[in-house]
Order: sequence, then structure tokens, then C-alpha cells
Amino acid sequence: MSDGTSLINIGELAKPATTLIEKIADATGVLYEPRRIRKRAKAEAEAELIKVKAQIEITDLQRRALTRFVQEEAKKQENIEDITEGTIPLLNENSTPEKIEDDRMSNFFDKCRIVSDKEMQTLWSKVLAGEANQPNSFSKRTVNFLASLNKSDAELFTNLCRFAIVLNDLIPLIYNTEDPIYTNLGLNFTSISHLDSIGLISYNKLGFLRKGNFQSLPIFYYGNSLLVEFKEFTMNSFKVGEVNLTQTGKELARICNSKPLDKFVDYAVEKWIKEQNLNVSSPYLRKS
Repeated sequence: MSDGTSLINIGELAKPATTLIEKIADATGVLYEPRRIRKRAKAEAEAELIKVKAQIEITDLQRRALTRFVQEEAKKQENIEDITEGTIPLLNENSTPEKIEDDRMSNFFDKCRIVSDKEMQTLWSKVLAGEANQPNSFSKRTVNFLASLNKSDAELFTNLCRFAIVLNDLIPLIYNTEDPIYTNLGLNFTSISHLDSIGLISYNKLGFLRKGNFQSLPIFYYGNSLLVEFKEFTMNSFKVGEVNLTQTGKELARICNSKPLDKFVDYAVEKWIKEQNLNVSSPYLRKS
């Protein structure tokens, strides 16, 4: 482990958490410290800066550069520790953070250390916890993408995921970008095309199909089950709308904390019955 101030009180943490903290220190040379130690370290750094100023002659420009460097590094350290702190409660008892490769850990913290927005930090915490709970849950491509994702795009993508069903895979059902159910959440041709351009989805105005020899399809929406039934068992096609998630989109959809949308099931069922001539049954529908 790297030399430095002692870690957060390891004895009070479960083994996966202590292992993760040690792994972070080994891979990055950055130690996780409680805020009181962080404040003390900042004060000590400022004191050392004063000593340096007294001992050597430096120009005003150099002094300002040195001050800026200390402040920037302190902020990066704070971001790293905030993300680590948010990760710990998300670890499960079978978590194996020791299996995370050092280069993946180093790349993760190299990208996340400039993230100071609390909501975006939550996404980074979920990614780190996902890697610790199940190594290789998130590709390096997804981590690098997350570093470039701004908050407004993240919120737009989260709204898109409110329309996602599970049909063997996660699929956002976007049937008509002009329908109010979508536009009320900021989803229209322009915004969806933007999500396509940055690599979260694939958009096709002609729509996508699920084809196969089946007579019924089980569909799930936030834990609620529906059964879509065709007239007969043969080669059937089910229209799933104009959007598919990319692999990066699928990985981020798992952690974006989207919530079910009132009346969306009714909207989708109406589309299936009237436009695809299907039968739909569901205990969820009977409750409503």
C-alpha cells in the first residue's frame, strides 16, 4: 500500500469495504480519509506552502501557480473521496473488489476525479460498486464515456429509460416522438437523435422488430408483468419502437435510477392492441 495518512477507520468497516479502500490506494496511490483528516491535511498543505514561500524566492506568477495547484489537487482528492464514500453502502457481502484490475481502477479514478456534481458522483459510485460486486460489469468504453457525459444528457437518458421494458433485453419503447407522453419529458426527434449521436442509443425512424417462432411474449415493466399474445404460433414480429440501446446505453441504464411512468403501460397496451392487433393480459392491468 502507498505511504500516507492512515485510512478511514478500517476496523469499523465490513471486509469488502476495507478491501476496496486498500485496492484504491494500491492502484492509484490515493488514500481515502475521513473529512476531519482531509481538513487537517489541507491546513498542513497550506502551512507547507507558507514555509516554501519563506524559504525560497519565487515570482508572483509561480506563487499563484503553486496555490492553484494545491487547490485543484485538494478538490480532486475531495471528489475521489466523495465517490468512494458513496460506493461503500452499495457493496454486497460477497463483493470482490480485489478482482478489479489495477489498470481499470486507475483509469476509473483518472476519469472521475474532476467530477464534483453530486448526482453525477452517484453514477460513478454505482459503477465502482458494480465493478466490485461483479467485476467487468462495466466496460472501459462505458467508463470513458461517462467521463464525457454532462448532467443534462444524463437526465435526458434517464427520462428515456422510464419507457424501457424488459423483453429478454432492456428496450425503450419509443413509438412516436411526437406523442405527448414523450415530449412532456423532453423526448422528441431532436433530443433522441442527440442521444444517438453521442452513442447511448441507436435510432431508426422505421422502427425495430423482434422476430421469431412464438405465440406469446412475456414483458416486464419495473417488476410488473404483461403477456402479449399473437393469433397463432408461427413466425411473428413484434414492433418495439424506434430506439435500441447500445452496449454502453445498456450498462448505464442499469444505474441511472429511472422510475416508472404513470399511464405508460396503458399507452403501450393501446399501441399493441390497436396497431399490432395483439391480445394483452396482465394482473397489473386488472389492478388499474
